[in-house]
Amino acid sequence: MNKESVVAKKKFGQNFLKDQSVLRKIVEAMPKNDHKVVEIGPGLGDLTKFLVDVKSVEAFEVDTDLCKLLQNIFKEEITTKRLHLNCGDVLQAWKSTLVDEPYDLVANLPYYIATNIILKALADPMCKNILVMVQLEVAEKFCASSGEKVFGSLGIIAQSVGKASIVTKVPPTAFDPQPKVDSAVFLIQKSADRSDKEFEEMLRVAFSQPRKTLIKNLSAKYDKKILQEVFETLELTLTIRPHQVDTNDYHQLYKLTRSLDGRRDTRGSDKQTSNAKQTK
Repeated sequence: MNKESVVAKKKFGQNFLKDQSVLRKIVEAMPKNDHKVVEIGPGLGDLTKFLVDVKSVEAFEVDTDLCKLLQNIFKEEITTKRLHLNCGDVLQAWKSTLVDEPYDLVANLPYYIATNIILKALADPMCKNILVMVQLEVAEKFCASSGEKVFGSLGIIAQSVGKASIVTKVPPTAFDPQPKVDSAVFLIQKSADRSDKEFEEMLRVAFSQPRKTLIKNLSAKYDKKILQEVFETLELTLTIRPHQVDTNDYHQLYKLTRSLDGRRDTRGSDKQTSNAKQTK
């Protein structure tokens, strides 16, 4: 098998990035550090050949046919340990961390698992930066700011652990075969790790119906009187919609709601104890 005879497989969401100028932009945007690079879905190795020139690369490829091709193309790099190629599903290999040293994720990610991979990388303590090519719509969600219509839980999660920004937009013509949507390269520079599942559950509820008011959505999970008190404290109007609240206010809203809810539960418990004593 050679590169020219490879046919993209739909089940793996394969769209091979061929545009040399875009490949160079990705490499140029890489954070300057001594971290290992992790590449997920190297495909035909077009980005890999740029990466191994500047870094030590740990690559994960699920397609066994492509794995054989890559082993042949990068025989020297594998021998000299500039490239370590893992053949198999990266999600099965990914436990609490993907590799046991600080790394940057640099990849052209398959669309169908891109969001899942990014979220896992945000939670991985060894992952320090994420520089990936994804569907433009996904990149915009991770990089959105409050007030923008696409601002939601992904943007809040990204802002909670670091700084996200779009590096460049990429047209379908940069790929073979061409996808039906535009793509984008974006960068998340991490300063913390994604960890609070309860906070993210609150975000899921908050954005469950984006066109409704935030308090209406949150009322499905939290006591409305408590929410009204919290909104007043944070000076949030009762008509505000989910995308209009910034990341810091979401964290404050979460903390205050939990605090007041706990206080209410404690009072309820004390009242029950008092009533039990009176009954005796």
